[in-house]
Amino acid sequence: MRHIGVDLHSDSFTVCYSEKEKREKIRTFKLQGKEFEAFLSDLRPSDEIALEATGNSSFFRDAVLSLVKRAIIVAPHKFNVIRNSTNKTDKNDARAIALFLSKDMLPEARAKSPLHRQLLEIARTREQLVKTRIALINKVYGILNGHGLKIKKEQLTTLKGFEKAVAFDKLGHLEQTTIRIIKTELISLKLNANELEKLLIGRAKDLPGYANLTSVKGIGAISAAIFLAHIGDVRDFEDAGKLASYFGITPKVRRSNGKRLSDGRITKRGSKLARRTLVQCALIAKRYNARLDDFYRKIKERRGSGKAIVATARKLLNAIYYTLKNDWMFEDFSNFKLVSHKS
Repeated sequence: MRHIGVDLHSDSFTVCYSEKEKREKIRTFKLQGKEFEAFLSDLRPSDEIALEATGNSSFFRDAVLSLVKRAIIVAPHKFNVIRNSTNKTDKNDARAIALFLSKDMLPEARAKSPLHRQLLEIARTREQLVKTRIALINKVYGILNGHGLKIKKEQLTTLKGFEKAVAFDKLGHLEQTTIRIIKTELISLKLNANELEKLLIGRAKDLPGYANLTSVKGIGAISAAIFLAHIGDVRDFEDAGKLASYFGITPKVRRSNGKRLSDGRITKRGSKLARRTLVQCALIAKRYNARLDDFYRKIKERRGSGKAIVATARKLLNAIYYTLKNDWMFEDFSNFKLVSHKS
């Protein structure tokens, strides 16, 4: 068996081949073309490969997965040997990964399916378009406000409302030109965001758990798609606490004199989009679920609204976990009533 450590870059990668009772070999390959093909053709079914999580690590793992015994992506926040190295080179990084792989001491990052990864990227792209659209709307609102024209921002979100708001005779030529260009961009952004939204929901509907999540009052079609894309296979998580940690919604932990201390701030690891979506869904769900609302109010009285909504989001995430794990379908989430027989 060979243990292969890979230091991966955008256009090349350095490999350390470690084999028992043999001298280690270190080589550098181009990531595309004949050199990459030569690397793949040399792999053996008994090999084990490890590489750090990077932007293209999933691509690399997918390429080698069927050719070797095991291929893992190393969780970077749990493996600081490379990050804190005083002699950091590509060769030394690859050598360190191979060494710890041979001793089975590498913390493994979760590897989701290509579909789950692609859906999450679609959701992120859509979010960026929505943010850009909001920023442009705020720009137009600022121009109008500068002329003493007070309107509701919501008016600018529709084409009819936008045109009515900017039909203002005090706007100069430069401002009119700016608004005309912004209007064109807003139309394009909305069309593209809607197209991505349809694509995201359309593909997510085919994923196991979609109907289950949308039966939870407070979780809509887009939110369900984001959760499923981020979570992947829920069976990868031993319990709801592990899923909460993956969402970055668990408190940071410190230890002093052998005692476990918590400073109350969440780790914020993982996808910002998934975590923000979870908080937004929790704010909606508590309106319809008396238990969640009562829980929120009790925490708010003692610790404030910020910590209360985070705790409520964690509570909702527990419901999401068990809904997916147990294949629950809600007839009435407000009263936590499940469908007795699913068709």
